[in-house]
Amino acid sequence: MSEGDGARRDEPMRGIPLLLVSITLFSISDALAKKLGETLPPVEIAWLRYLAFLALTLLPMMRRGGLAVARTRAPGLQVLRALGVVGSAVLFITALRHMPLAEATAVNFVAPAFVTALSVVFLGERVGWRRWTAIAVGLLGMLIILRPGSEVFTPAALLPVLSSAAWAAAVIATRRMPAGESPATTLFWTAAVGFVVLTLLLPFGARVPTATELGLGLLIGLVSSVAQWLVVLAYRAAPASVLAPFSYTQLLTSGLLGAIVFGALPDGWTLLGAAVIAASGLYTAHRERVRARATTQGR
Repeated sequence: MSEGDGARRDEPMRGIPLLLVSITLFSISDALAKKLGETLPPVEIAWLRYLAFLALTLLPMMRRGGLAVARTRAPGLQVLRALGVVGSAVLFITALRHMPLAEATAVNFVAPAFVTALSVVFLGERVGWRRWTAIAVGLLGMLIILRPGSEVFTPAALLPVLSSAAWAAAVIATRRMPAGESPATTLFWTAAVGFVVLTLLLPFGARVPTATELGLGLLIGLVSSVAQWLVVLAYRAAPASVLAPFSYTQLLTSGLLGAIVFGALPDGWTLLGAAVIAASGLYTAHRERVRARATTQGR
């Protein structure tokens, strides 16, 4: 198909910078959440984040005809996706209270392995031995970082693993959405359901935040929401196979912020495990690109 046929032109030189900025913002949001976690419980931090998220979601809705965008053909899947996203957020914020930023971020990158495994079970996708091997290598990288059985391992180290699993469940729910479901609709349901769930949990252990804590919590929501928006723009500008390798720069930005803000330098095991996880993810992205190319050529 030529340009004159209306095909979308890929613009990787536009998509890559957008993704890199979003990754930096995600790392900043995580660092702020870790800092705020020193005084506020994780659920309250997540609630403040979702308060800003929901507000930013509702503003454009009011200009587009109100709640019409909330209409969905798959309310069950929307709720499941929202529960996965909010569960992932709370678990990761909790992990940040007990783990260095770089370590928690690196473990969180095993999410694609969970997505692949759940795709086989719930979507009936066929996965070849190469991708299964890549998954095994990624899980090995996770074990290198966590080192179960050693004196450095704590049960809290499993929190980013559970966060990754919750995020993978959200991805599977997203993939099962009807073809015509609007991204704006999904965004609204994610924000609204997450906010309601966190509001119900808020009385259990929450306290009235100070003005500084309130401002910091809302800033986390603003920064992470802008990052999510930039991710959408990035993937509209360039193919996922092109952008996927650049997502691993978050290992670098989180490591730098952890060192600068908290004085926590990742140790050799964390660096080795992160490299193994990144290699696994990069190879998986490569296989996806090869498979997509083969599918296109076979048409």
